[in-house]
Amino acid sequence: MVMKAELVFIPMPLMGHFVSMVQLAKLLLDLHPNLSITVLMIKLNPDAKLAAYVHSLTATRMKFIDLPPPETHEDESPSNFVTTLLQTHGPLVKQAATNIVQYSTSVLASPRLAGFVLDMFLTPFIDLGNELSVPSYVFYTSGAAFLGFQFYILDLHDEQNVNILELEDSDTEFTIPSYLNPVSSKLFPSVMLKPESLPMVITLTRGLRKAKGIMINTFWELESHAISSLSDASALPVYPVGPLLNLESESEVHQSSDIMKWLDEQPPSSVVFLCFGSWGSFNGDQVKEIAFALEQSGHRFLWSLRQPPHPSKGPRASPTDYDDASEVLPEGFLDRTRGIGKIIGWAPQVAILGHPATGGFVSHCGWNSTLESIWFGVPIAAWPVYAEQQLNAFELVMELGLAVEIKMDYKRDGMDSGEIEIVSAKTIEKGIRSVMEEGSDVRKRVKEMSEKSRKALMNAGSSHSTLRGLVDDVMNNMFDIHP
Repeated sequence: MVMKAELVFIPMPLMGHFVSMVQLAKLLLDLHPNLSITVLMIKLNPDAKLAAYVHSLTATRMKFIDLPPPETHEDESPSNFVTTLLQTHGPLVKQAATNIVQYSTSVLASPRLAGFVLDMFLTPFIDLGNELSVPSYVFYTSGAAFLGFQFYILDLHDEQNVNILELEDSDTEFTIPSYLNPVSSKLFPSVMLKPESLPMVITLTRGLRKAKGIMINTFWELESHAISSLSDASALPVYPVGPLLNLESESEVHQSSDIMKWLDEQPPSSVVFLCFGSWGSFNGDQVKEIAFALEQSGHRFLWSLRQPPHPSKGPRASPTDYDDASEVLPEGFLDRTRGIGKIIGWAPQVAILGHPATGGFVSHCGWNSTLESIWFGVPIAAWPVYAEQQLNAFELVMELGLAVEIKMDYKRDGMDSGEIEIVSAKTIEKGIRSVMEEGSDVRKRVKEMSEKSRKALMNAGSSHSTLRGLVDDVMNNMFDIHP
């Protein structure tokens, strides 16, 4: 009898993490007919976009189990979010996983559980896998260089007894194996430099080392140095399996939509697109500097302008669209730029980056946005805002030559109580002019990397081969777990 295997995926209930994890599941299912996948759905606050995405999925051999909401859930600060989630949902995940194990061992024809695949923020669930004698893999939604950075910080903390908190506001340079150039502590994520959040980061990173392997949303041709450094530094297998993108997620953006119609009217590669992610927004003073920069640059533009959440909405509230954007823009700006510019709210980013008129991308350098930009061959002007984005920007600009800089060490992530820095119109304009330069070396490199990113997932491509080896490992696990 042919043995069938099942993987249990446990993603974070965040759109960017969840979607790439489901894309991974689809690829794994395509590679082996005897593999099935169950996704445990952790639910916190209602998320209409996430619910619609799940509803749109039609993959066979993949099912979703909704975990019941916990009895209590308070809106926590970002630094406590993961800790709270693990406390409230830990028992629910354990019960669901135990039920799956019991069913797979009691029903003769059912698939046998071959492993857990956990989001990078859910590494404490590895202990649950060990308790159930099931191996746990981690899916890492950032890049390989940043994974190397996390391990380096862990080593500083655990082995060298460095007080990481003392690095806040310093400009110390570190030689980190996953980067070719020295990295300034000014680029370290704020979450690693705060006493209320560093312990969580250390705990989660220690958990990464307990995994059977780490699947990374990257590909060899993009991060060969970082991937090699991870393989050299640790016996832990790393699997570059990307770029994992959801290119169909914006099917609601019909070609006749207002945004697409406007882009259709613009010359090829003539539009600079500005978008700063789900959490990206700026105050009025900064908005005016961006507007002045766009006007002075003379380039056509498409700007996703979002309104910062009101402080009363809590620390995890996301930006919203303006009812009337003119109230925050310089007087007369919309009249002066009519015909060459368009202000929008929420942006169908994949559709815009894939449009022939888009020639440059002013971006926060979130990892999903970075991979999308590379996929479509659109160069980036790097303006990171929060999380690991400063280090992503550093890698793109300094290591890979796939982006130009606007301000690499800019931070505004809700964890800093100091005065918010204003980036000048002159600095922004310089970045826009640079990213839109025709025939630049950066543009050529991005076009070349775009081709490599597409080949990576083709048959016999680097990531495709890695995925095939990973599936073989999973199927072989069956004989270790269920002799």
